[in-house]
Amino acid sequence: MKYSFEWNEFADQPHNVAPRSERTRHHFKHWRTYFSLAAADLRYGLPGLWLYRRYRRNMYRERVRIDPSAFAVSVSPAALPVSDKSGDVIELLKAAGVQETLVRIPSWEKGRLDAYERFAARLHAHGFGLTIAVLQRREDVFEEAAWAGFLEDVFARFRPFCPNFEVGHAWNRTKWGVWDYTEYLKLAQPAVRLREKYRATLVGPAVIDFEFHLYPPTVSRLPFDKISSLLYVDRVGAPDNGQFGWTTAMKVALFKAVADVSAGRDCDCWITEVNWPLRGTGKFSPASGEPNVTEEEQADYLVRYYLICLAGGLIERVFWWQLAAPGYGLIDSREEPWRKRPSYFAFRTMTGIVGGSTFVGKAENTERAGGEIFLFEKQGRDFAVCWTNGVPFEHEFSRPVERILDRDGKDMEVRPGRIKIERSPKYVFFG
Repeated sequence: MKYSFEWNEFADQPHNVAPRSERTRHHFKHWRTYFSLAAADLRYGLPGLWLYRRYRRNMYRERVRIDPSAFAVSVSPAALPVSDKSGDVIELLKAAGVQETLVRIPSWEKGRLDAYERFAARLHAHGFGLTIAVLQRREDVFEEAAWAGFLEDVFARFRPFCPNFEVGHAWNRTKWGVWDYTEYLKLAQPAVRLREKYRATLVGPAVIDFEFHLYPPTVSRLPFDKISSLLYVDRVGAPDNGQFGWTTAMKVALFKAVADVSAGRDCDCWITEVNWPLRGTGKFSPASGEPNVTEEEQADYLVRYYLICLAGGLIERVFWWQLAAPGYGLIDSREEPWRKRPSYFAFRTMTGIVGGSTFVGKAENTERAGGEIFLFEKQGRDFAVCWTNGVPFEHEFSRPVERILDRDGKDMEVRPGRIKIERSPKYVFFG
């Protein structure tokens, strides 16, 4: 290895500094891994596609309870300003209705584990559930003893107040230091022993984006308790849009099917990272060009993504990355005091209304117009969440409408007759 790891502190991700020539040599040298990858995919491919068809056919046709813990948010002290903001973070999480959090711990920050431990302990003391995501770099692939020792230290320190540990992160991107799935298996193996030793919940394999072909050779070999994906769909804009014909709903069904077939059981599936980067944030955005959206679009897509994933009954929990970040967070931490973005208010409204409800089905005869009307019940009251991915249109509900709230929880005027369905989700309560 002839290069040094470089961290982009503005976008919270590594710089891709590995020379292309070195990566190419690696792939040629380890060409056999691609044959073993193909063999695993062939073995599980047909059963996975069969199960996908069944899951896809049944999505949104069965009652699904939406647990409040499903609406999770990541927060990392590494992304906070130098001044102590942990108190602000606690209050902001509580106000948004968050119950479950995720904290990243990078291997190159092992000298700061005391600070991470204090931060995590404070979250725990205030009643938040916690998942630790352990981040790797290229050096960890070669320094096996140091990596194993780091994992041991993390499990030992954080297990008293954290049951869940996600091992590895976005390893199917070379900038995160792992260049093929066999290297990931080697990194994850020490965590299997620690899972038993500390009676912890092991989460993985933390593959980023729509690359589910990497699940059979990893999930079939590692005893994950929760199967995770960093399922970004920002490059196609709205979550209703398709990538090569695959919408978010279709990707979720395939994710669950491949996970179940690979593990040989009915798996609990988590999406441990998602966001939309924001236009006009410059160096703070983790992406460039088309994936960047306005703050209003981000708030709309956030609600639509969560409901598409959770109402299908195939995803147990979704983590938004993250609470406070200039280029993509629910809160812009560049300003003092911190500025709550539209996505923060959208998240808060969504958790308050949908958390603890039961999804009962979708209204028919609206999808042709690009519309979505998800129906819920909660504490004896029925309501709908509706939006369109196409042009706005008017819809007349078969039941009297008592109240309408916009995406951010503000009351809207209730008029008799047809209600305008727009790209921004709204909550319609029936009398």
